[in-house]
Amino acid sequence: MILVFGSINIDWVARVPSIPRPGETVLARAYETLFGGKGANQAVAAARASRGAGIEVAIAARVGSDAFGRAAVANLAANGVSAAFVSAGPEPTGCAFVVVEDSGENAITVASGANSALTAASLGHAFTAADVLVLQMEAPFAESLRTATRARAAGAQVIWNFAPAPAGFGREELLSLLAATDILVVNQHEAVAATRILGTAPESAEEAASAIADGRLTAVLSAGPRGAIAFTPDGIRHVAPALAIRPVDTTGAGDTFVGVLAAEVAQGRELPGALQRACSAASLACTKAGAQAGMPDRAELEAACSG
Repeated sequence: MILVFGSINIDWVARVPSIPRPGETVLARAYETLFGGKGANQAVAAARASRGAGIEVAIAARVGSDAFGRAAVANLAANGVSAAFVSAGPEPTGCAFVVVEDSGENAITVASGANSALTAASLGHAFTAADVLVLQMEAPFAESLRTATRARAAGAQVIWNFAPAPAGFGREELLSLLAATDILVVNQHEAVAATRILGTAPESAEEAASAIADGRLTAVLSAGPRGAIAFTPDGIRHVAPALAIRPVDTTGAGDTFVGVLAAEVAQGRELPGALQRACSAASLACTKAGAQAGMPDRAELEAACSG
């Protein structure tokens, strides 16, 4: 099983000529209401990439007892994600406010809502060595860490996406995260932020990711149009290029990368191949608007990787 422990949001997305600067108002031509949340996005990406492979994908999350929560759970089911571990409560379903400029770049503000009430105790799953657990930083850290520690003790593989990089995160907290993780996925900003928390000042994101990996875990640096680089704990470096595409919307590309990486790991693919397929999937996700709308299914991914 691929189990995602994380967030479910409703995304309010507005397309603008440029992302507003502090104090600036920018008029949007229109807006859309879409399904999102890093946890839900990664679960959907994993389910689409592993469809037909005999792997169950589930999410442990929390939504509000409201129309948004019910719609989000129905959307998960429609995408092949089990919501057996999703609870509902009095808090409002989480929301994200997304602005996407014409270049495809985005800026996002997240209101956590029910996500902040997610607990490890609500997860009634006995982990096994066949499981892959996926986490991010939109759920309460202490609860995520408890879940990761339990999964790791059972021999499951733990993939942790250090996104969004939290403000005020401490060195001991980060060390405990790294100790409970097999694969850490970071973008360039998150890699540098993590090493600074650890007390070093790297000259580049690649140097930062290499330092994180050193003797600890596999650190995967996602670098947008430049693809991704994986650094193993023993110093081996793997590079995978992105596809050449014309971006429409980069929202959800990072989540697609993480979800597909988890799907490939769960299917037993070696790291170089898993990295390449995750890069290809993230590239494809940028060709359509919306976090989940552009996520490729297994057939699309096969076509892109064989072309």
